[in-house]
Amino acid sequence: MIPTAHLIILNGPCAGASYPLGIGEVLVAEGVCIRWESGRHVAQATTGPATSLTAGEEFLIGETRFAYQPALPTEDRHTLLRATTLLYLFRSWEQMRGDPAAQIVEGHIIHIIADLLGHSGTLTGEVVDSPEPPVVGNAVTLPLFIQGKLDATVVLHLPPSDQYVDTLSSIASLASIALESARETATLRNEVALLAEQIFSSGIVGDSPPVRRLLQMIERVAASESTVLILGESGTGKELVARAIHQRSARKARSFVPINCAAITDTLLESELFGHEKGAFTGAAAQKKGRLEMAQGGTVFLDEVGELVPGLQAKLLRVLQERELVRVGGTQAVKLDVRVLAATNRDLAADVRNGAFREDLFHRLNVIALRTPPLRERKDDIPALARHFLAKICHQCRRRMTGFSPEAERALFSYDWPGNIRELENAIERAVVLAETDTVLAEDLPDAISEAAATAAPASGAYQYTVGEAKRESILRAYEQGGGDYKAAARLLGIHPNYLLRLVRNLGLKDEVAHRSSK
Repeated sequence: MIPTAHLIILNGPCAGASYPLGIGEVLVAEGVCIRWESGRHVAQATTGPATSLTAGEEFLIGETRFAYQPALPTEDRHTLLRATTLLYLFRSWEQMRGDPAAQIVEGHIIHIIADLLGHSGTLTGEVVDSPEPPVVGNAVTLPLFIQGKLDATVVLHLPPSDQYVDTLSSIASLASIALESARETATLRNEVALLAEQIFSSGIVGDSPPVRRLLQMIERVAASESTVLILGESGTGKELVARAIHQRSARKARSFVPINCAAITDTLLESELFGHEKGAFTGAAAQKKGRLEMAQGGTVFLDEVGELVPGLQAKLLRVLQERELVRVGGTQAVKLDVRVLAATNRDLAADVRNGAFREDLFHRLNVIALRTPPLRERKDDIPALARHFLAKICHQCRRRMTGFSPEAERALFSYDWPGNIRELENAIERAVVLAETDTVLAEDLPDAISEAAATAAPASGAYQYTVGEAKRESILRAYEQGGGDYKAAARLLGIHPNYLLRLVRNLGLKDEVAHRSSK
């Protein structure tokens, strides 16, 4: 039965359900039916007069409320179906751009448009994937826009006619909506995937002169589109600097895509950077966009760029020069709109002289150079950084700690931090996990840091040195009184046995304890 109308339930547990109404009789409730009479539908109860139904009318049958809605004419239904199909096809075409299979979708698009124009079987055309309007002769072109910019064009080989204007205008609007929706969906998916990979970012902490100078440079370079090379030792926060540049730039609403060139094997890095086509190599079951393409409109951060092998250096140089790439196994160039930030802990100028890094690529990357200072050059920031990491790690570990003991602060300040900020964060995480009090003590820090503080103790003041000596003597005396048993010594000192063992190790008392215990 082809329905001529629908009776829609508006309330109750079946709200939203509908009865298709044709020219027969339909029972919708006990004692009430809908029948076709004199070219219209009539509601007839067992008792009472018949009621003619009109479009949009609502009425009650018992406690159930119904709405009467005539069905669309057959031709209107077919037009709606074609429009819905076009929406789906244009979305699919956008997702398959550059893939040969997109031509199949393109053929279906032209076929549906031909049906809408009444030229089924005779109309030919194509969808031109180019931001430049094509030059055509006796044909009709439909410009398709994404975010106000011409992105593609539908070319229909038929003579221009005013009778098609409204239909073609509607098709162009529908296609633009579909393309923009598909593009936004792809961008959101990329951002979700990237966010899942990104680690906690705390921002740049500190107020020392080197940090203030760095922040001033970040503000100045962020407003430009220039390539920036961030130099610095490992653990100095080069990625934080890159993120800060991105967040202060005009691209901050788009993706920030970090790529660690040293963490991906050479065989996989090319695919990760540039993407690949289906069948490009064993296991390439589908087309995949690379990280550079995923950052479209945003910022790419190439961390440890000095680790790139020569072959990839050449390909990256082409991307920077031409602002386009070719996926692995592909032939079509993909235009790129990305800003490139790079970082390295290597001396790239020396690598250029040694032939390990391309000179032309070095100059392309080294447009603006920023240097992240090592922690030993910004020791005034250590207290602020330590408090920041303590609060962060305590939150993660669900612990409450009040701060650092004076000895712990002195130890943090005395150490040279060859691993820089990353080493500081790791040291505080270890201290939070091992600490048995609500204060981080020097003994809770890694041995290298405690030993550095102990070495610097005589030069740091008589008070700290005297405190350290008193602590050593108390431990040794407790061992003597406890007969060499560390558990008895811990009870005498009022501390946990494991904590006592750490104190003995960190203070370098192991040999002296053994000597006194043997007496």
